[in-house]
Amino acid sequence: MENTTLKLIENRRSHRRYTAEQLTDSQLEALLTAAQQSPSANNLQPWHFTAVQDQAILDHINRETHKGAQAQDITQRSPRFSDPEFHVFYKAPTVIFITADQSKGGKALDCGIAVYGLALAAQSLGLGSVILGLPRLAFEGPAHAELEQMLRFPPGHSFVIAIAIGHPDDTKAPPARGMDKTTLIR
Repeated sequence: MENTTLKLIENRRSHRRYTAEQLTDSQLEALLTAAQQSPSANNLQPWHFTAVQDQAILDHINRETHKGAQAQDITQRSPRFSDPEFHVFYKAPTVIFITADQSKGGKALDCGIAVYGLALAAQSLGLGSVILGLPRLAFEGPAHAELEQMLRFPPGHSFVIAIAIGHPDDTKAPPARGMDKTTLIR
């Protein structure tokens, strides 16, 4: 079956290398508009989207994420942190942080839906992306209040997930997929 949306989903990859070329204002506006159009339970829209294009800020959050990883038991730590050159945002030119209003129950699931919508929107614009949970280590650490203020998170909001977006500088074959992870009951 030929379908534009299904082809978009099939071709989306998690990119971990980006060129230095920044998103255009119209691309960023389209992405943030798409994010705002995400569905949420009872239409509570518990999220806030913070787009960061300042590499000094992203580098600071990267360092705090590394500190958070070092505080973890080695058996719980992502093996990526064994590489001192590992950058949690993969030097992408734009990162969108998604927070949730804790007074609305956090709604991490709604934020997860929104981040996937952002990934598909980026793909539709010819951009690459990678969804990121590891920055949570920075927001769980002692610098969390400083980072939340730096990123201007609204009061009562906490980090849920992030997405790095840019012009991909890598190519990736599709991962193996199989119907063995699917059950059909009729």
